[in-house]
This record gives sequence, structure tokens and C-alpha cells, in this order.
Amino acid sequence: MQEGSFIWGHLGKQHRTIEKWIDGVWLIVLLLAAVLLFSVNLGGAPLRDWDEGTVAQVAREILRSPTGSMGWLYPTLGGEPYHDKPPLMHLLIAWVYSLGGVNEWTTRLPGAILTSLSVPILYCIGREIFRQRWAAIYSALIYLTMLPVVRHGRLAMLDGTVVSFLMIMMLCVLRSRRDLRYCLGIGIGFGLICLTQGMLGILLGAIAIVFLFWDTPRLLTSYYLWIAIFIGTLPALCWYSAQLLHYGHTFMQVAFIDQPINRIGTVSEDNSRLHWYYLKEIMMYAWPWLLFLPQSLRLTWENRNLSWAKLVLVWSGVYLLIISFMGTKLLWYLFPIYPSLALAFGAQLTETENLPLMSPYPRSWVAGLALLAVVASAGSIFFSWGTVPKTDLQMIFAAIALTMTLAAILAERGDGQFLKILFWGSYISLLLLMKSNYWVWELWEAYPVKPVASMIARANPAVRKIYTSFPYSRPSLDFYSDRTIIPASLGELQYYWHYNGQPYFLINASAYNNLHLDSIKLIDQTEGWKLITKDTNRL
Repeated sequence: MQEGSFIWGHLGKQHRTIEKWIDGVWLIVLLLAAVLLFSVNLGGAPLRDWDEGTVAQVAREILRSPTGSMGWLYPTLGGEPYHDKPPLMHLLIAWVYSLGGVNEWTTRLPGAILTSLSVPILYCIGREIFRQRWAAIYSALIYLTMLPVVRHGRLAMLDGTVVSFLMIMMLCVLRSRRDLRYCLGIGIGFGLICLTQGMLGILLGAIAIVFLFWDTPRLLTSYYLWIAIFIGTLPALCWYSAQLLHYGHTFMQVAFIDQPINRIGTVSEDNSRLHWYYLKEIMMYAWPWLLFLPQSLRLTWENRNLSWAKLVLVWSGVYLLIISFMGTKLLWYLFPIYPSLALAFGAQLTETENLPLMSPYPRSWVAGLALLAVVASAGSIFFSWGTVPKTDLQMIFAAIALTMTLAAILAERGDGQFLKILFWGSYISLLLLMKSNYWVWELWEAYPVKPVASMIARANPAVRKIYTSFPYSRPSLDFYSDRTIIPASLGELQYYWHYNGQPYFLINASAYNNLHLDSIKLIDQTEGWKLITKDTNRL
């Protein structure tokens, strides 16, 4: 009897060792694949406006701050106090600046690496909630090959980093159900979210609370959990306390009212959209995995008594509900929902794998893959025309068309290999897109900033503020020109011209003709923009 127990114990230990070894291999493979996809050609495109330009500017000012000035604790933007977000991400970028210089690659690298870590972390989450390893593998691969995840994860923004910290928190939530020591990880993950995203991190923390309330309510009554959360969030509490002591009411107004409350309850930044805006964006950018959405939703709802389904429903449902009713709606606010969708899709594909060999797949899958193949083929043909064919886009669409065609043929035959084709083809297509200069397509929405910024840098005006006739501020132009470029109306430009001693204007041809200014000195011009100032010799 004892000998039999010894043999079974030995076999069990050997099995666990093999399981850990397989998990380790998958973690390494997923991490390498993610790092390659998230880091290739990072410096190939200029920084885009808003988040990237702002984050880079704050990080550079932290780098330039004199020793002992506490610039790392009290960051600035254009020389003014920066209260918008805590500076964790900005500090990381400033540190990379100190090692590799100030450029696009070093600006985007910290966020890209942190976001790539979220791929193996999602695999770990899948291993916690699914009985079968393939469900975790599929979930991680789907998440890795989602276009919005890769695109926004590569940008110098806060959202990819926040999602990585969110996954750490959720992984610790799952493991704390059987080991209370992981409660400290919940607090640390939540604290890192708050040090990156600010008070809006509380909304992400609500996902964990609602899930525990539904799945493991006994954990919410554990004093160990709340003490661990307090310890984990102590650095964030200290940072907020330091800002309140240093700036007082001004910081309280921005951090506790303007940012969280106004973003949720009122419209800001001209980003008011309908409540179903995010559903529309998911429908636009989550292909080809959106093909599996109907079956995935049904499977999740049918298994809502299981922990994995509870997690998916709470994670996607609670968060989508919150952001849908926020006054400000931005595309990258959707980032935290994609891991939960990937988990649902992974569960559904695993159920599909368990079907008998050569069983027919839903006709909607075959039809959807065929339609995607036709659309991608049309895109490839379209970009091959013209006097200057866009070869990069032609190849990208051709890769997508080939992937969807092969996947549709295999799915029609009931061959499960169509999933491998879909994963590999989606990965290669995204890799081709990231190696091109088209992955930041927002750059084409306005004039290119780098030539204009170079013109300003060559002129090296004595003032730090330049007024422009462009209708809105462009943080990327501020960063590249190392000046603050302030938008102004024609009336304001005329006022500044007459009452400022030596104003500098960045104006286009239309404003130049309509202003009727006197004593103009043209310093330089490029891309349809002129840099002018007063000619003091003619006054």
C-alpha cells in the first residue's frame, strides 16, 4: 500500500514538473513574440499628437530638471505644473532618455515592453480560470494579434501600461482565492494603476471588487485583503499627499474634480459621442476575432456559474458600461476590455477544438472569413494602382487576403488547422504593418510636424511661446520644436502683433494674407507654413 502511494506520489510530482516546464516554454514563446511585434520599427513614425507628444514633453522636462529641484516628484509641461497624471510612466521614459537619448524609439520603448508583458500574464490568467491549457494559449494569441492592442500598446501612452498592471491585479485576485499572500499583489497592481492613470484607476479597481463580490464574497470580508491593498497603494497615497501639500487647492481641483469627475459626467475636448460609440469601434477593429463573438457570448452566458465566465462578464460588462456613459469618449479607453474579450474567444475556440474530427464549423465563420478575404484582396488591388503604388500597404493587404482565403477553405472543410493559419497570418500581417510607416495613421490628419519643427529649431527664436493660426494645439509640435505653440484666432494674432514687443507667429498662407500685418519679417517657411516676426529695423 505504501509502495503504491509512493509510486503515485512520484508520478504526480513528475507530472507537475512537466506541466510547469510546458508553461515556462509557452511563457517564453509568447513573451518573445510579443516583444518582437511591439518593438519592431518603434522609431519609424513621428510621435502623434495628444498623449504621445505630452508624455514625451513631460519626460524630457523631468530629464532636464536641475539636480535637487524635485522635478521627478513635481513634473512640469511647458514650464507649468503638470497635474494631469501621476508621473510613473514619464519617469520611466526619462530614465530611458538618459540611457539612449531623446527620440521616438526611446519614447515608446518603456510602454511597448510593459505592454508586451501583458501577453504572458494573460496566459497565466487563462491557466488560473480554464481547465485546459489550450484555452489559455488561444486567449493569449488572440490578444496578441488584436490590431488595437498592438497599435496602442506601441504608442507612448499610458493605456498599455495600465492594462499590464490591471492584469497583474486580476491574476493576484484569482490566486488570492486559495492563497491570501497574493492579496499584496492586488494592492501593488492597483497602486501601480493609480500611479499611472490617476484617480480613474478606481474604475478599474471596481472590476476586481465586483468579481469578488460575485465569485468569492468571503474574500471581501478578509482584513488581510484590505491591509494588503492599503500597503500596495501607499506609494500612490504618498504621491497625492505630496502634491496636495505642494500645490494645495490647484492640484485638488485638477486631480480630483477636473480629471475624474468631468471626464465621467461632462463632455470635454470635443470628444462627445453616442453611448454605443465603443460598440461601433469594437465592430470596426476587432477582426478577424469578432467572427467568434456570437458563439462566445452564448458560451459565456451559459457558463455564468463558472469563475471564468463571471470574470469575463464582469470585466467586459462593468468596464464597457462605465466608459459608455462617460462624457469624454476616446478610442484608447477601450484597451482594458480586449483581454476579457480574448478570454471569451479563447474559451469558445477550445470548445470548437473538442468537436469530433472534420465536424462542420458555423457557416457564419466561413462566410465571414471569405468576406474578409474579398475586402483585403480589393485593398491590395487598390493600393497597387496609381502613379506611385503603395507597396507596403499592397503587401499587408495581400497577406491578410491570403490568410483569410486559406482559413476559409480549411474551415469549410471542417479542418481545425484553420485556426493555426489564422493566428500565423494575423501575426505576420500585423508585423508587416508595424514595419511600415502606416501604423500611426493619425499622422495624416494634419500637416507633418517634423519639417515645421525643424524650421523653428533652425530659427531658434528667443521666445519660448509662438502663436499659430492652426485651430488647435499640437503637443507633438511643442515637443519637436522645444517651444510652446499656442493656437490663436486672427483677432488674437492681430492683438499680439500690436501689443507684444517681439511676437513670433507660425501661420499658413491664408492667415498671412488675411492678417494685413505691417513690418513683417519672414524668417523661414516650409510645408505651407511661415514663421514670421516683427522687423524692428522698419519700425
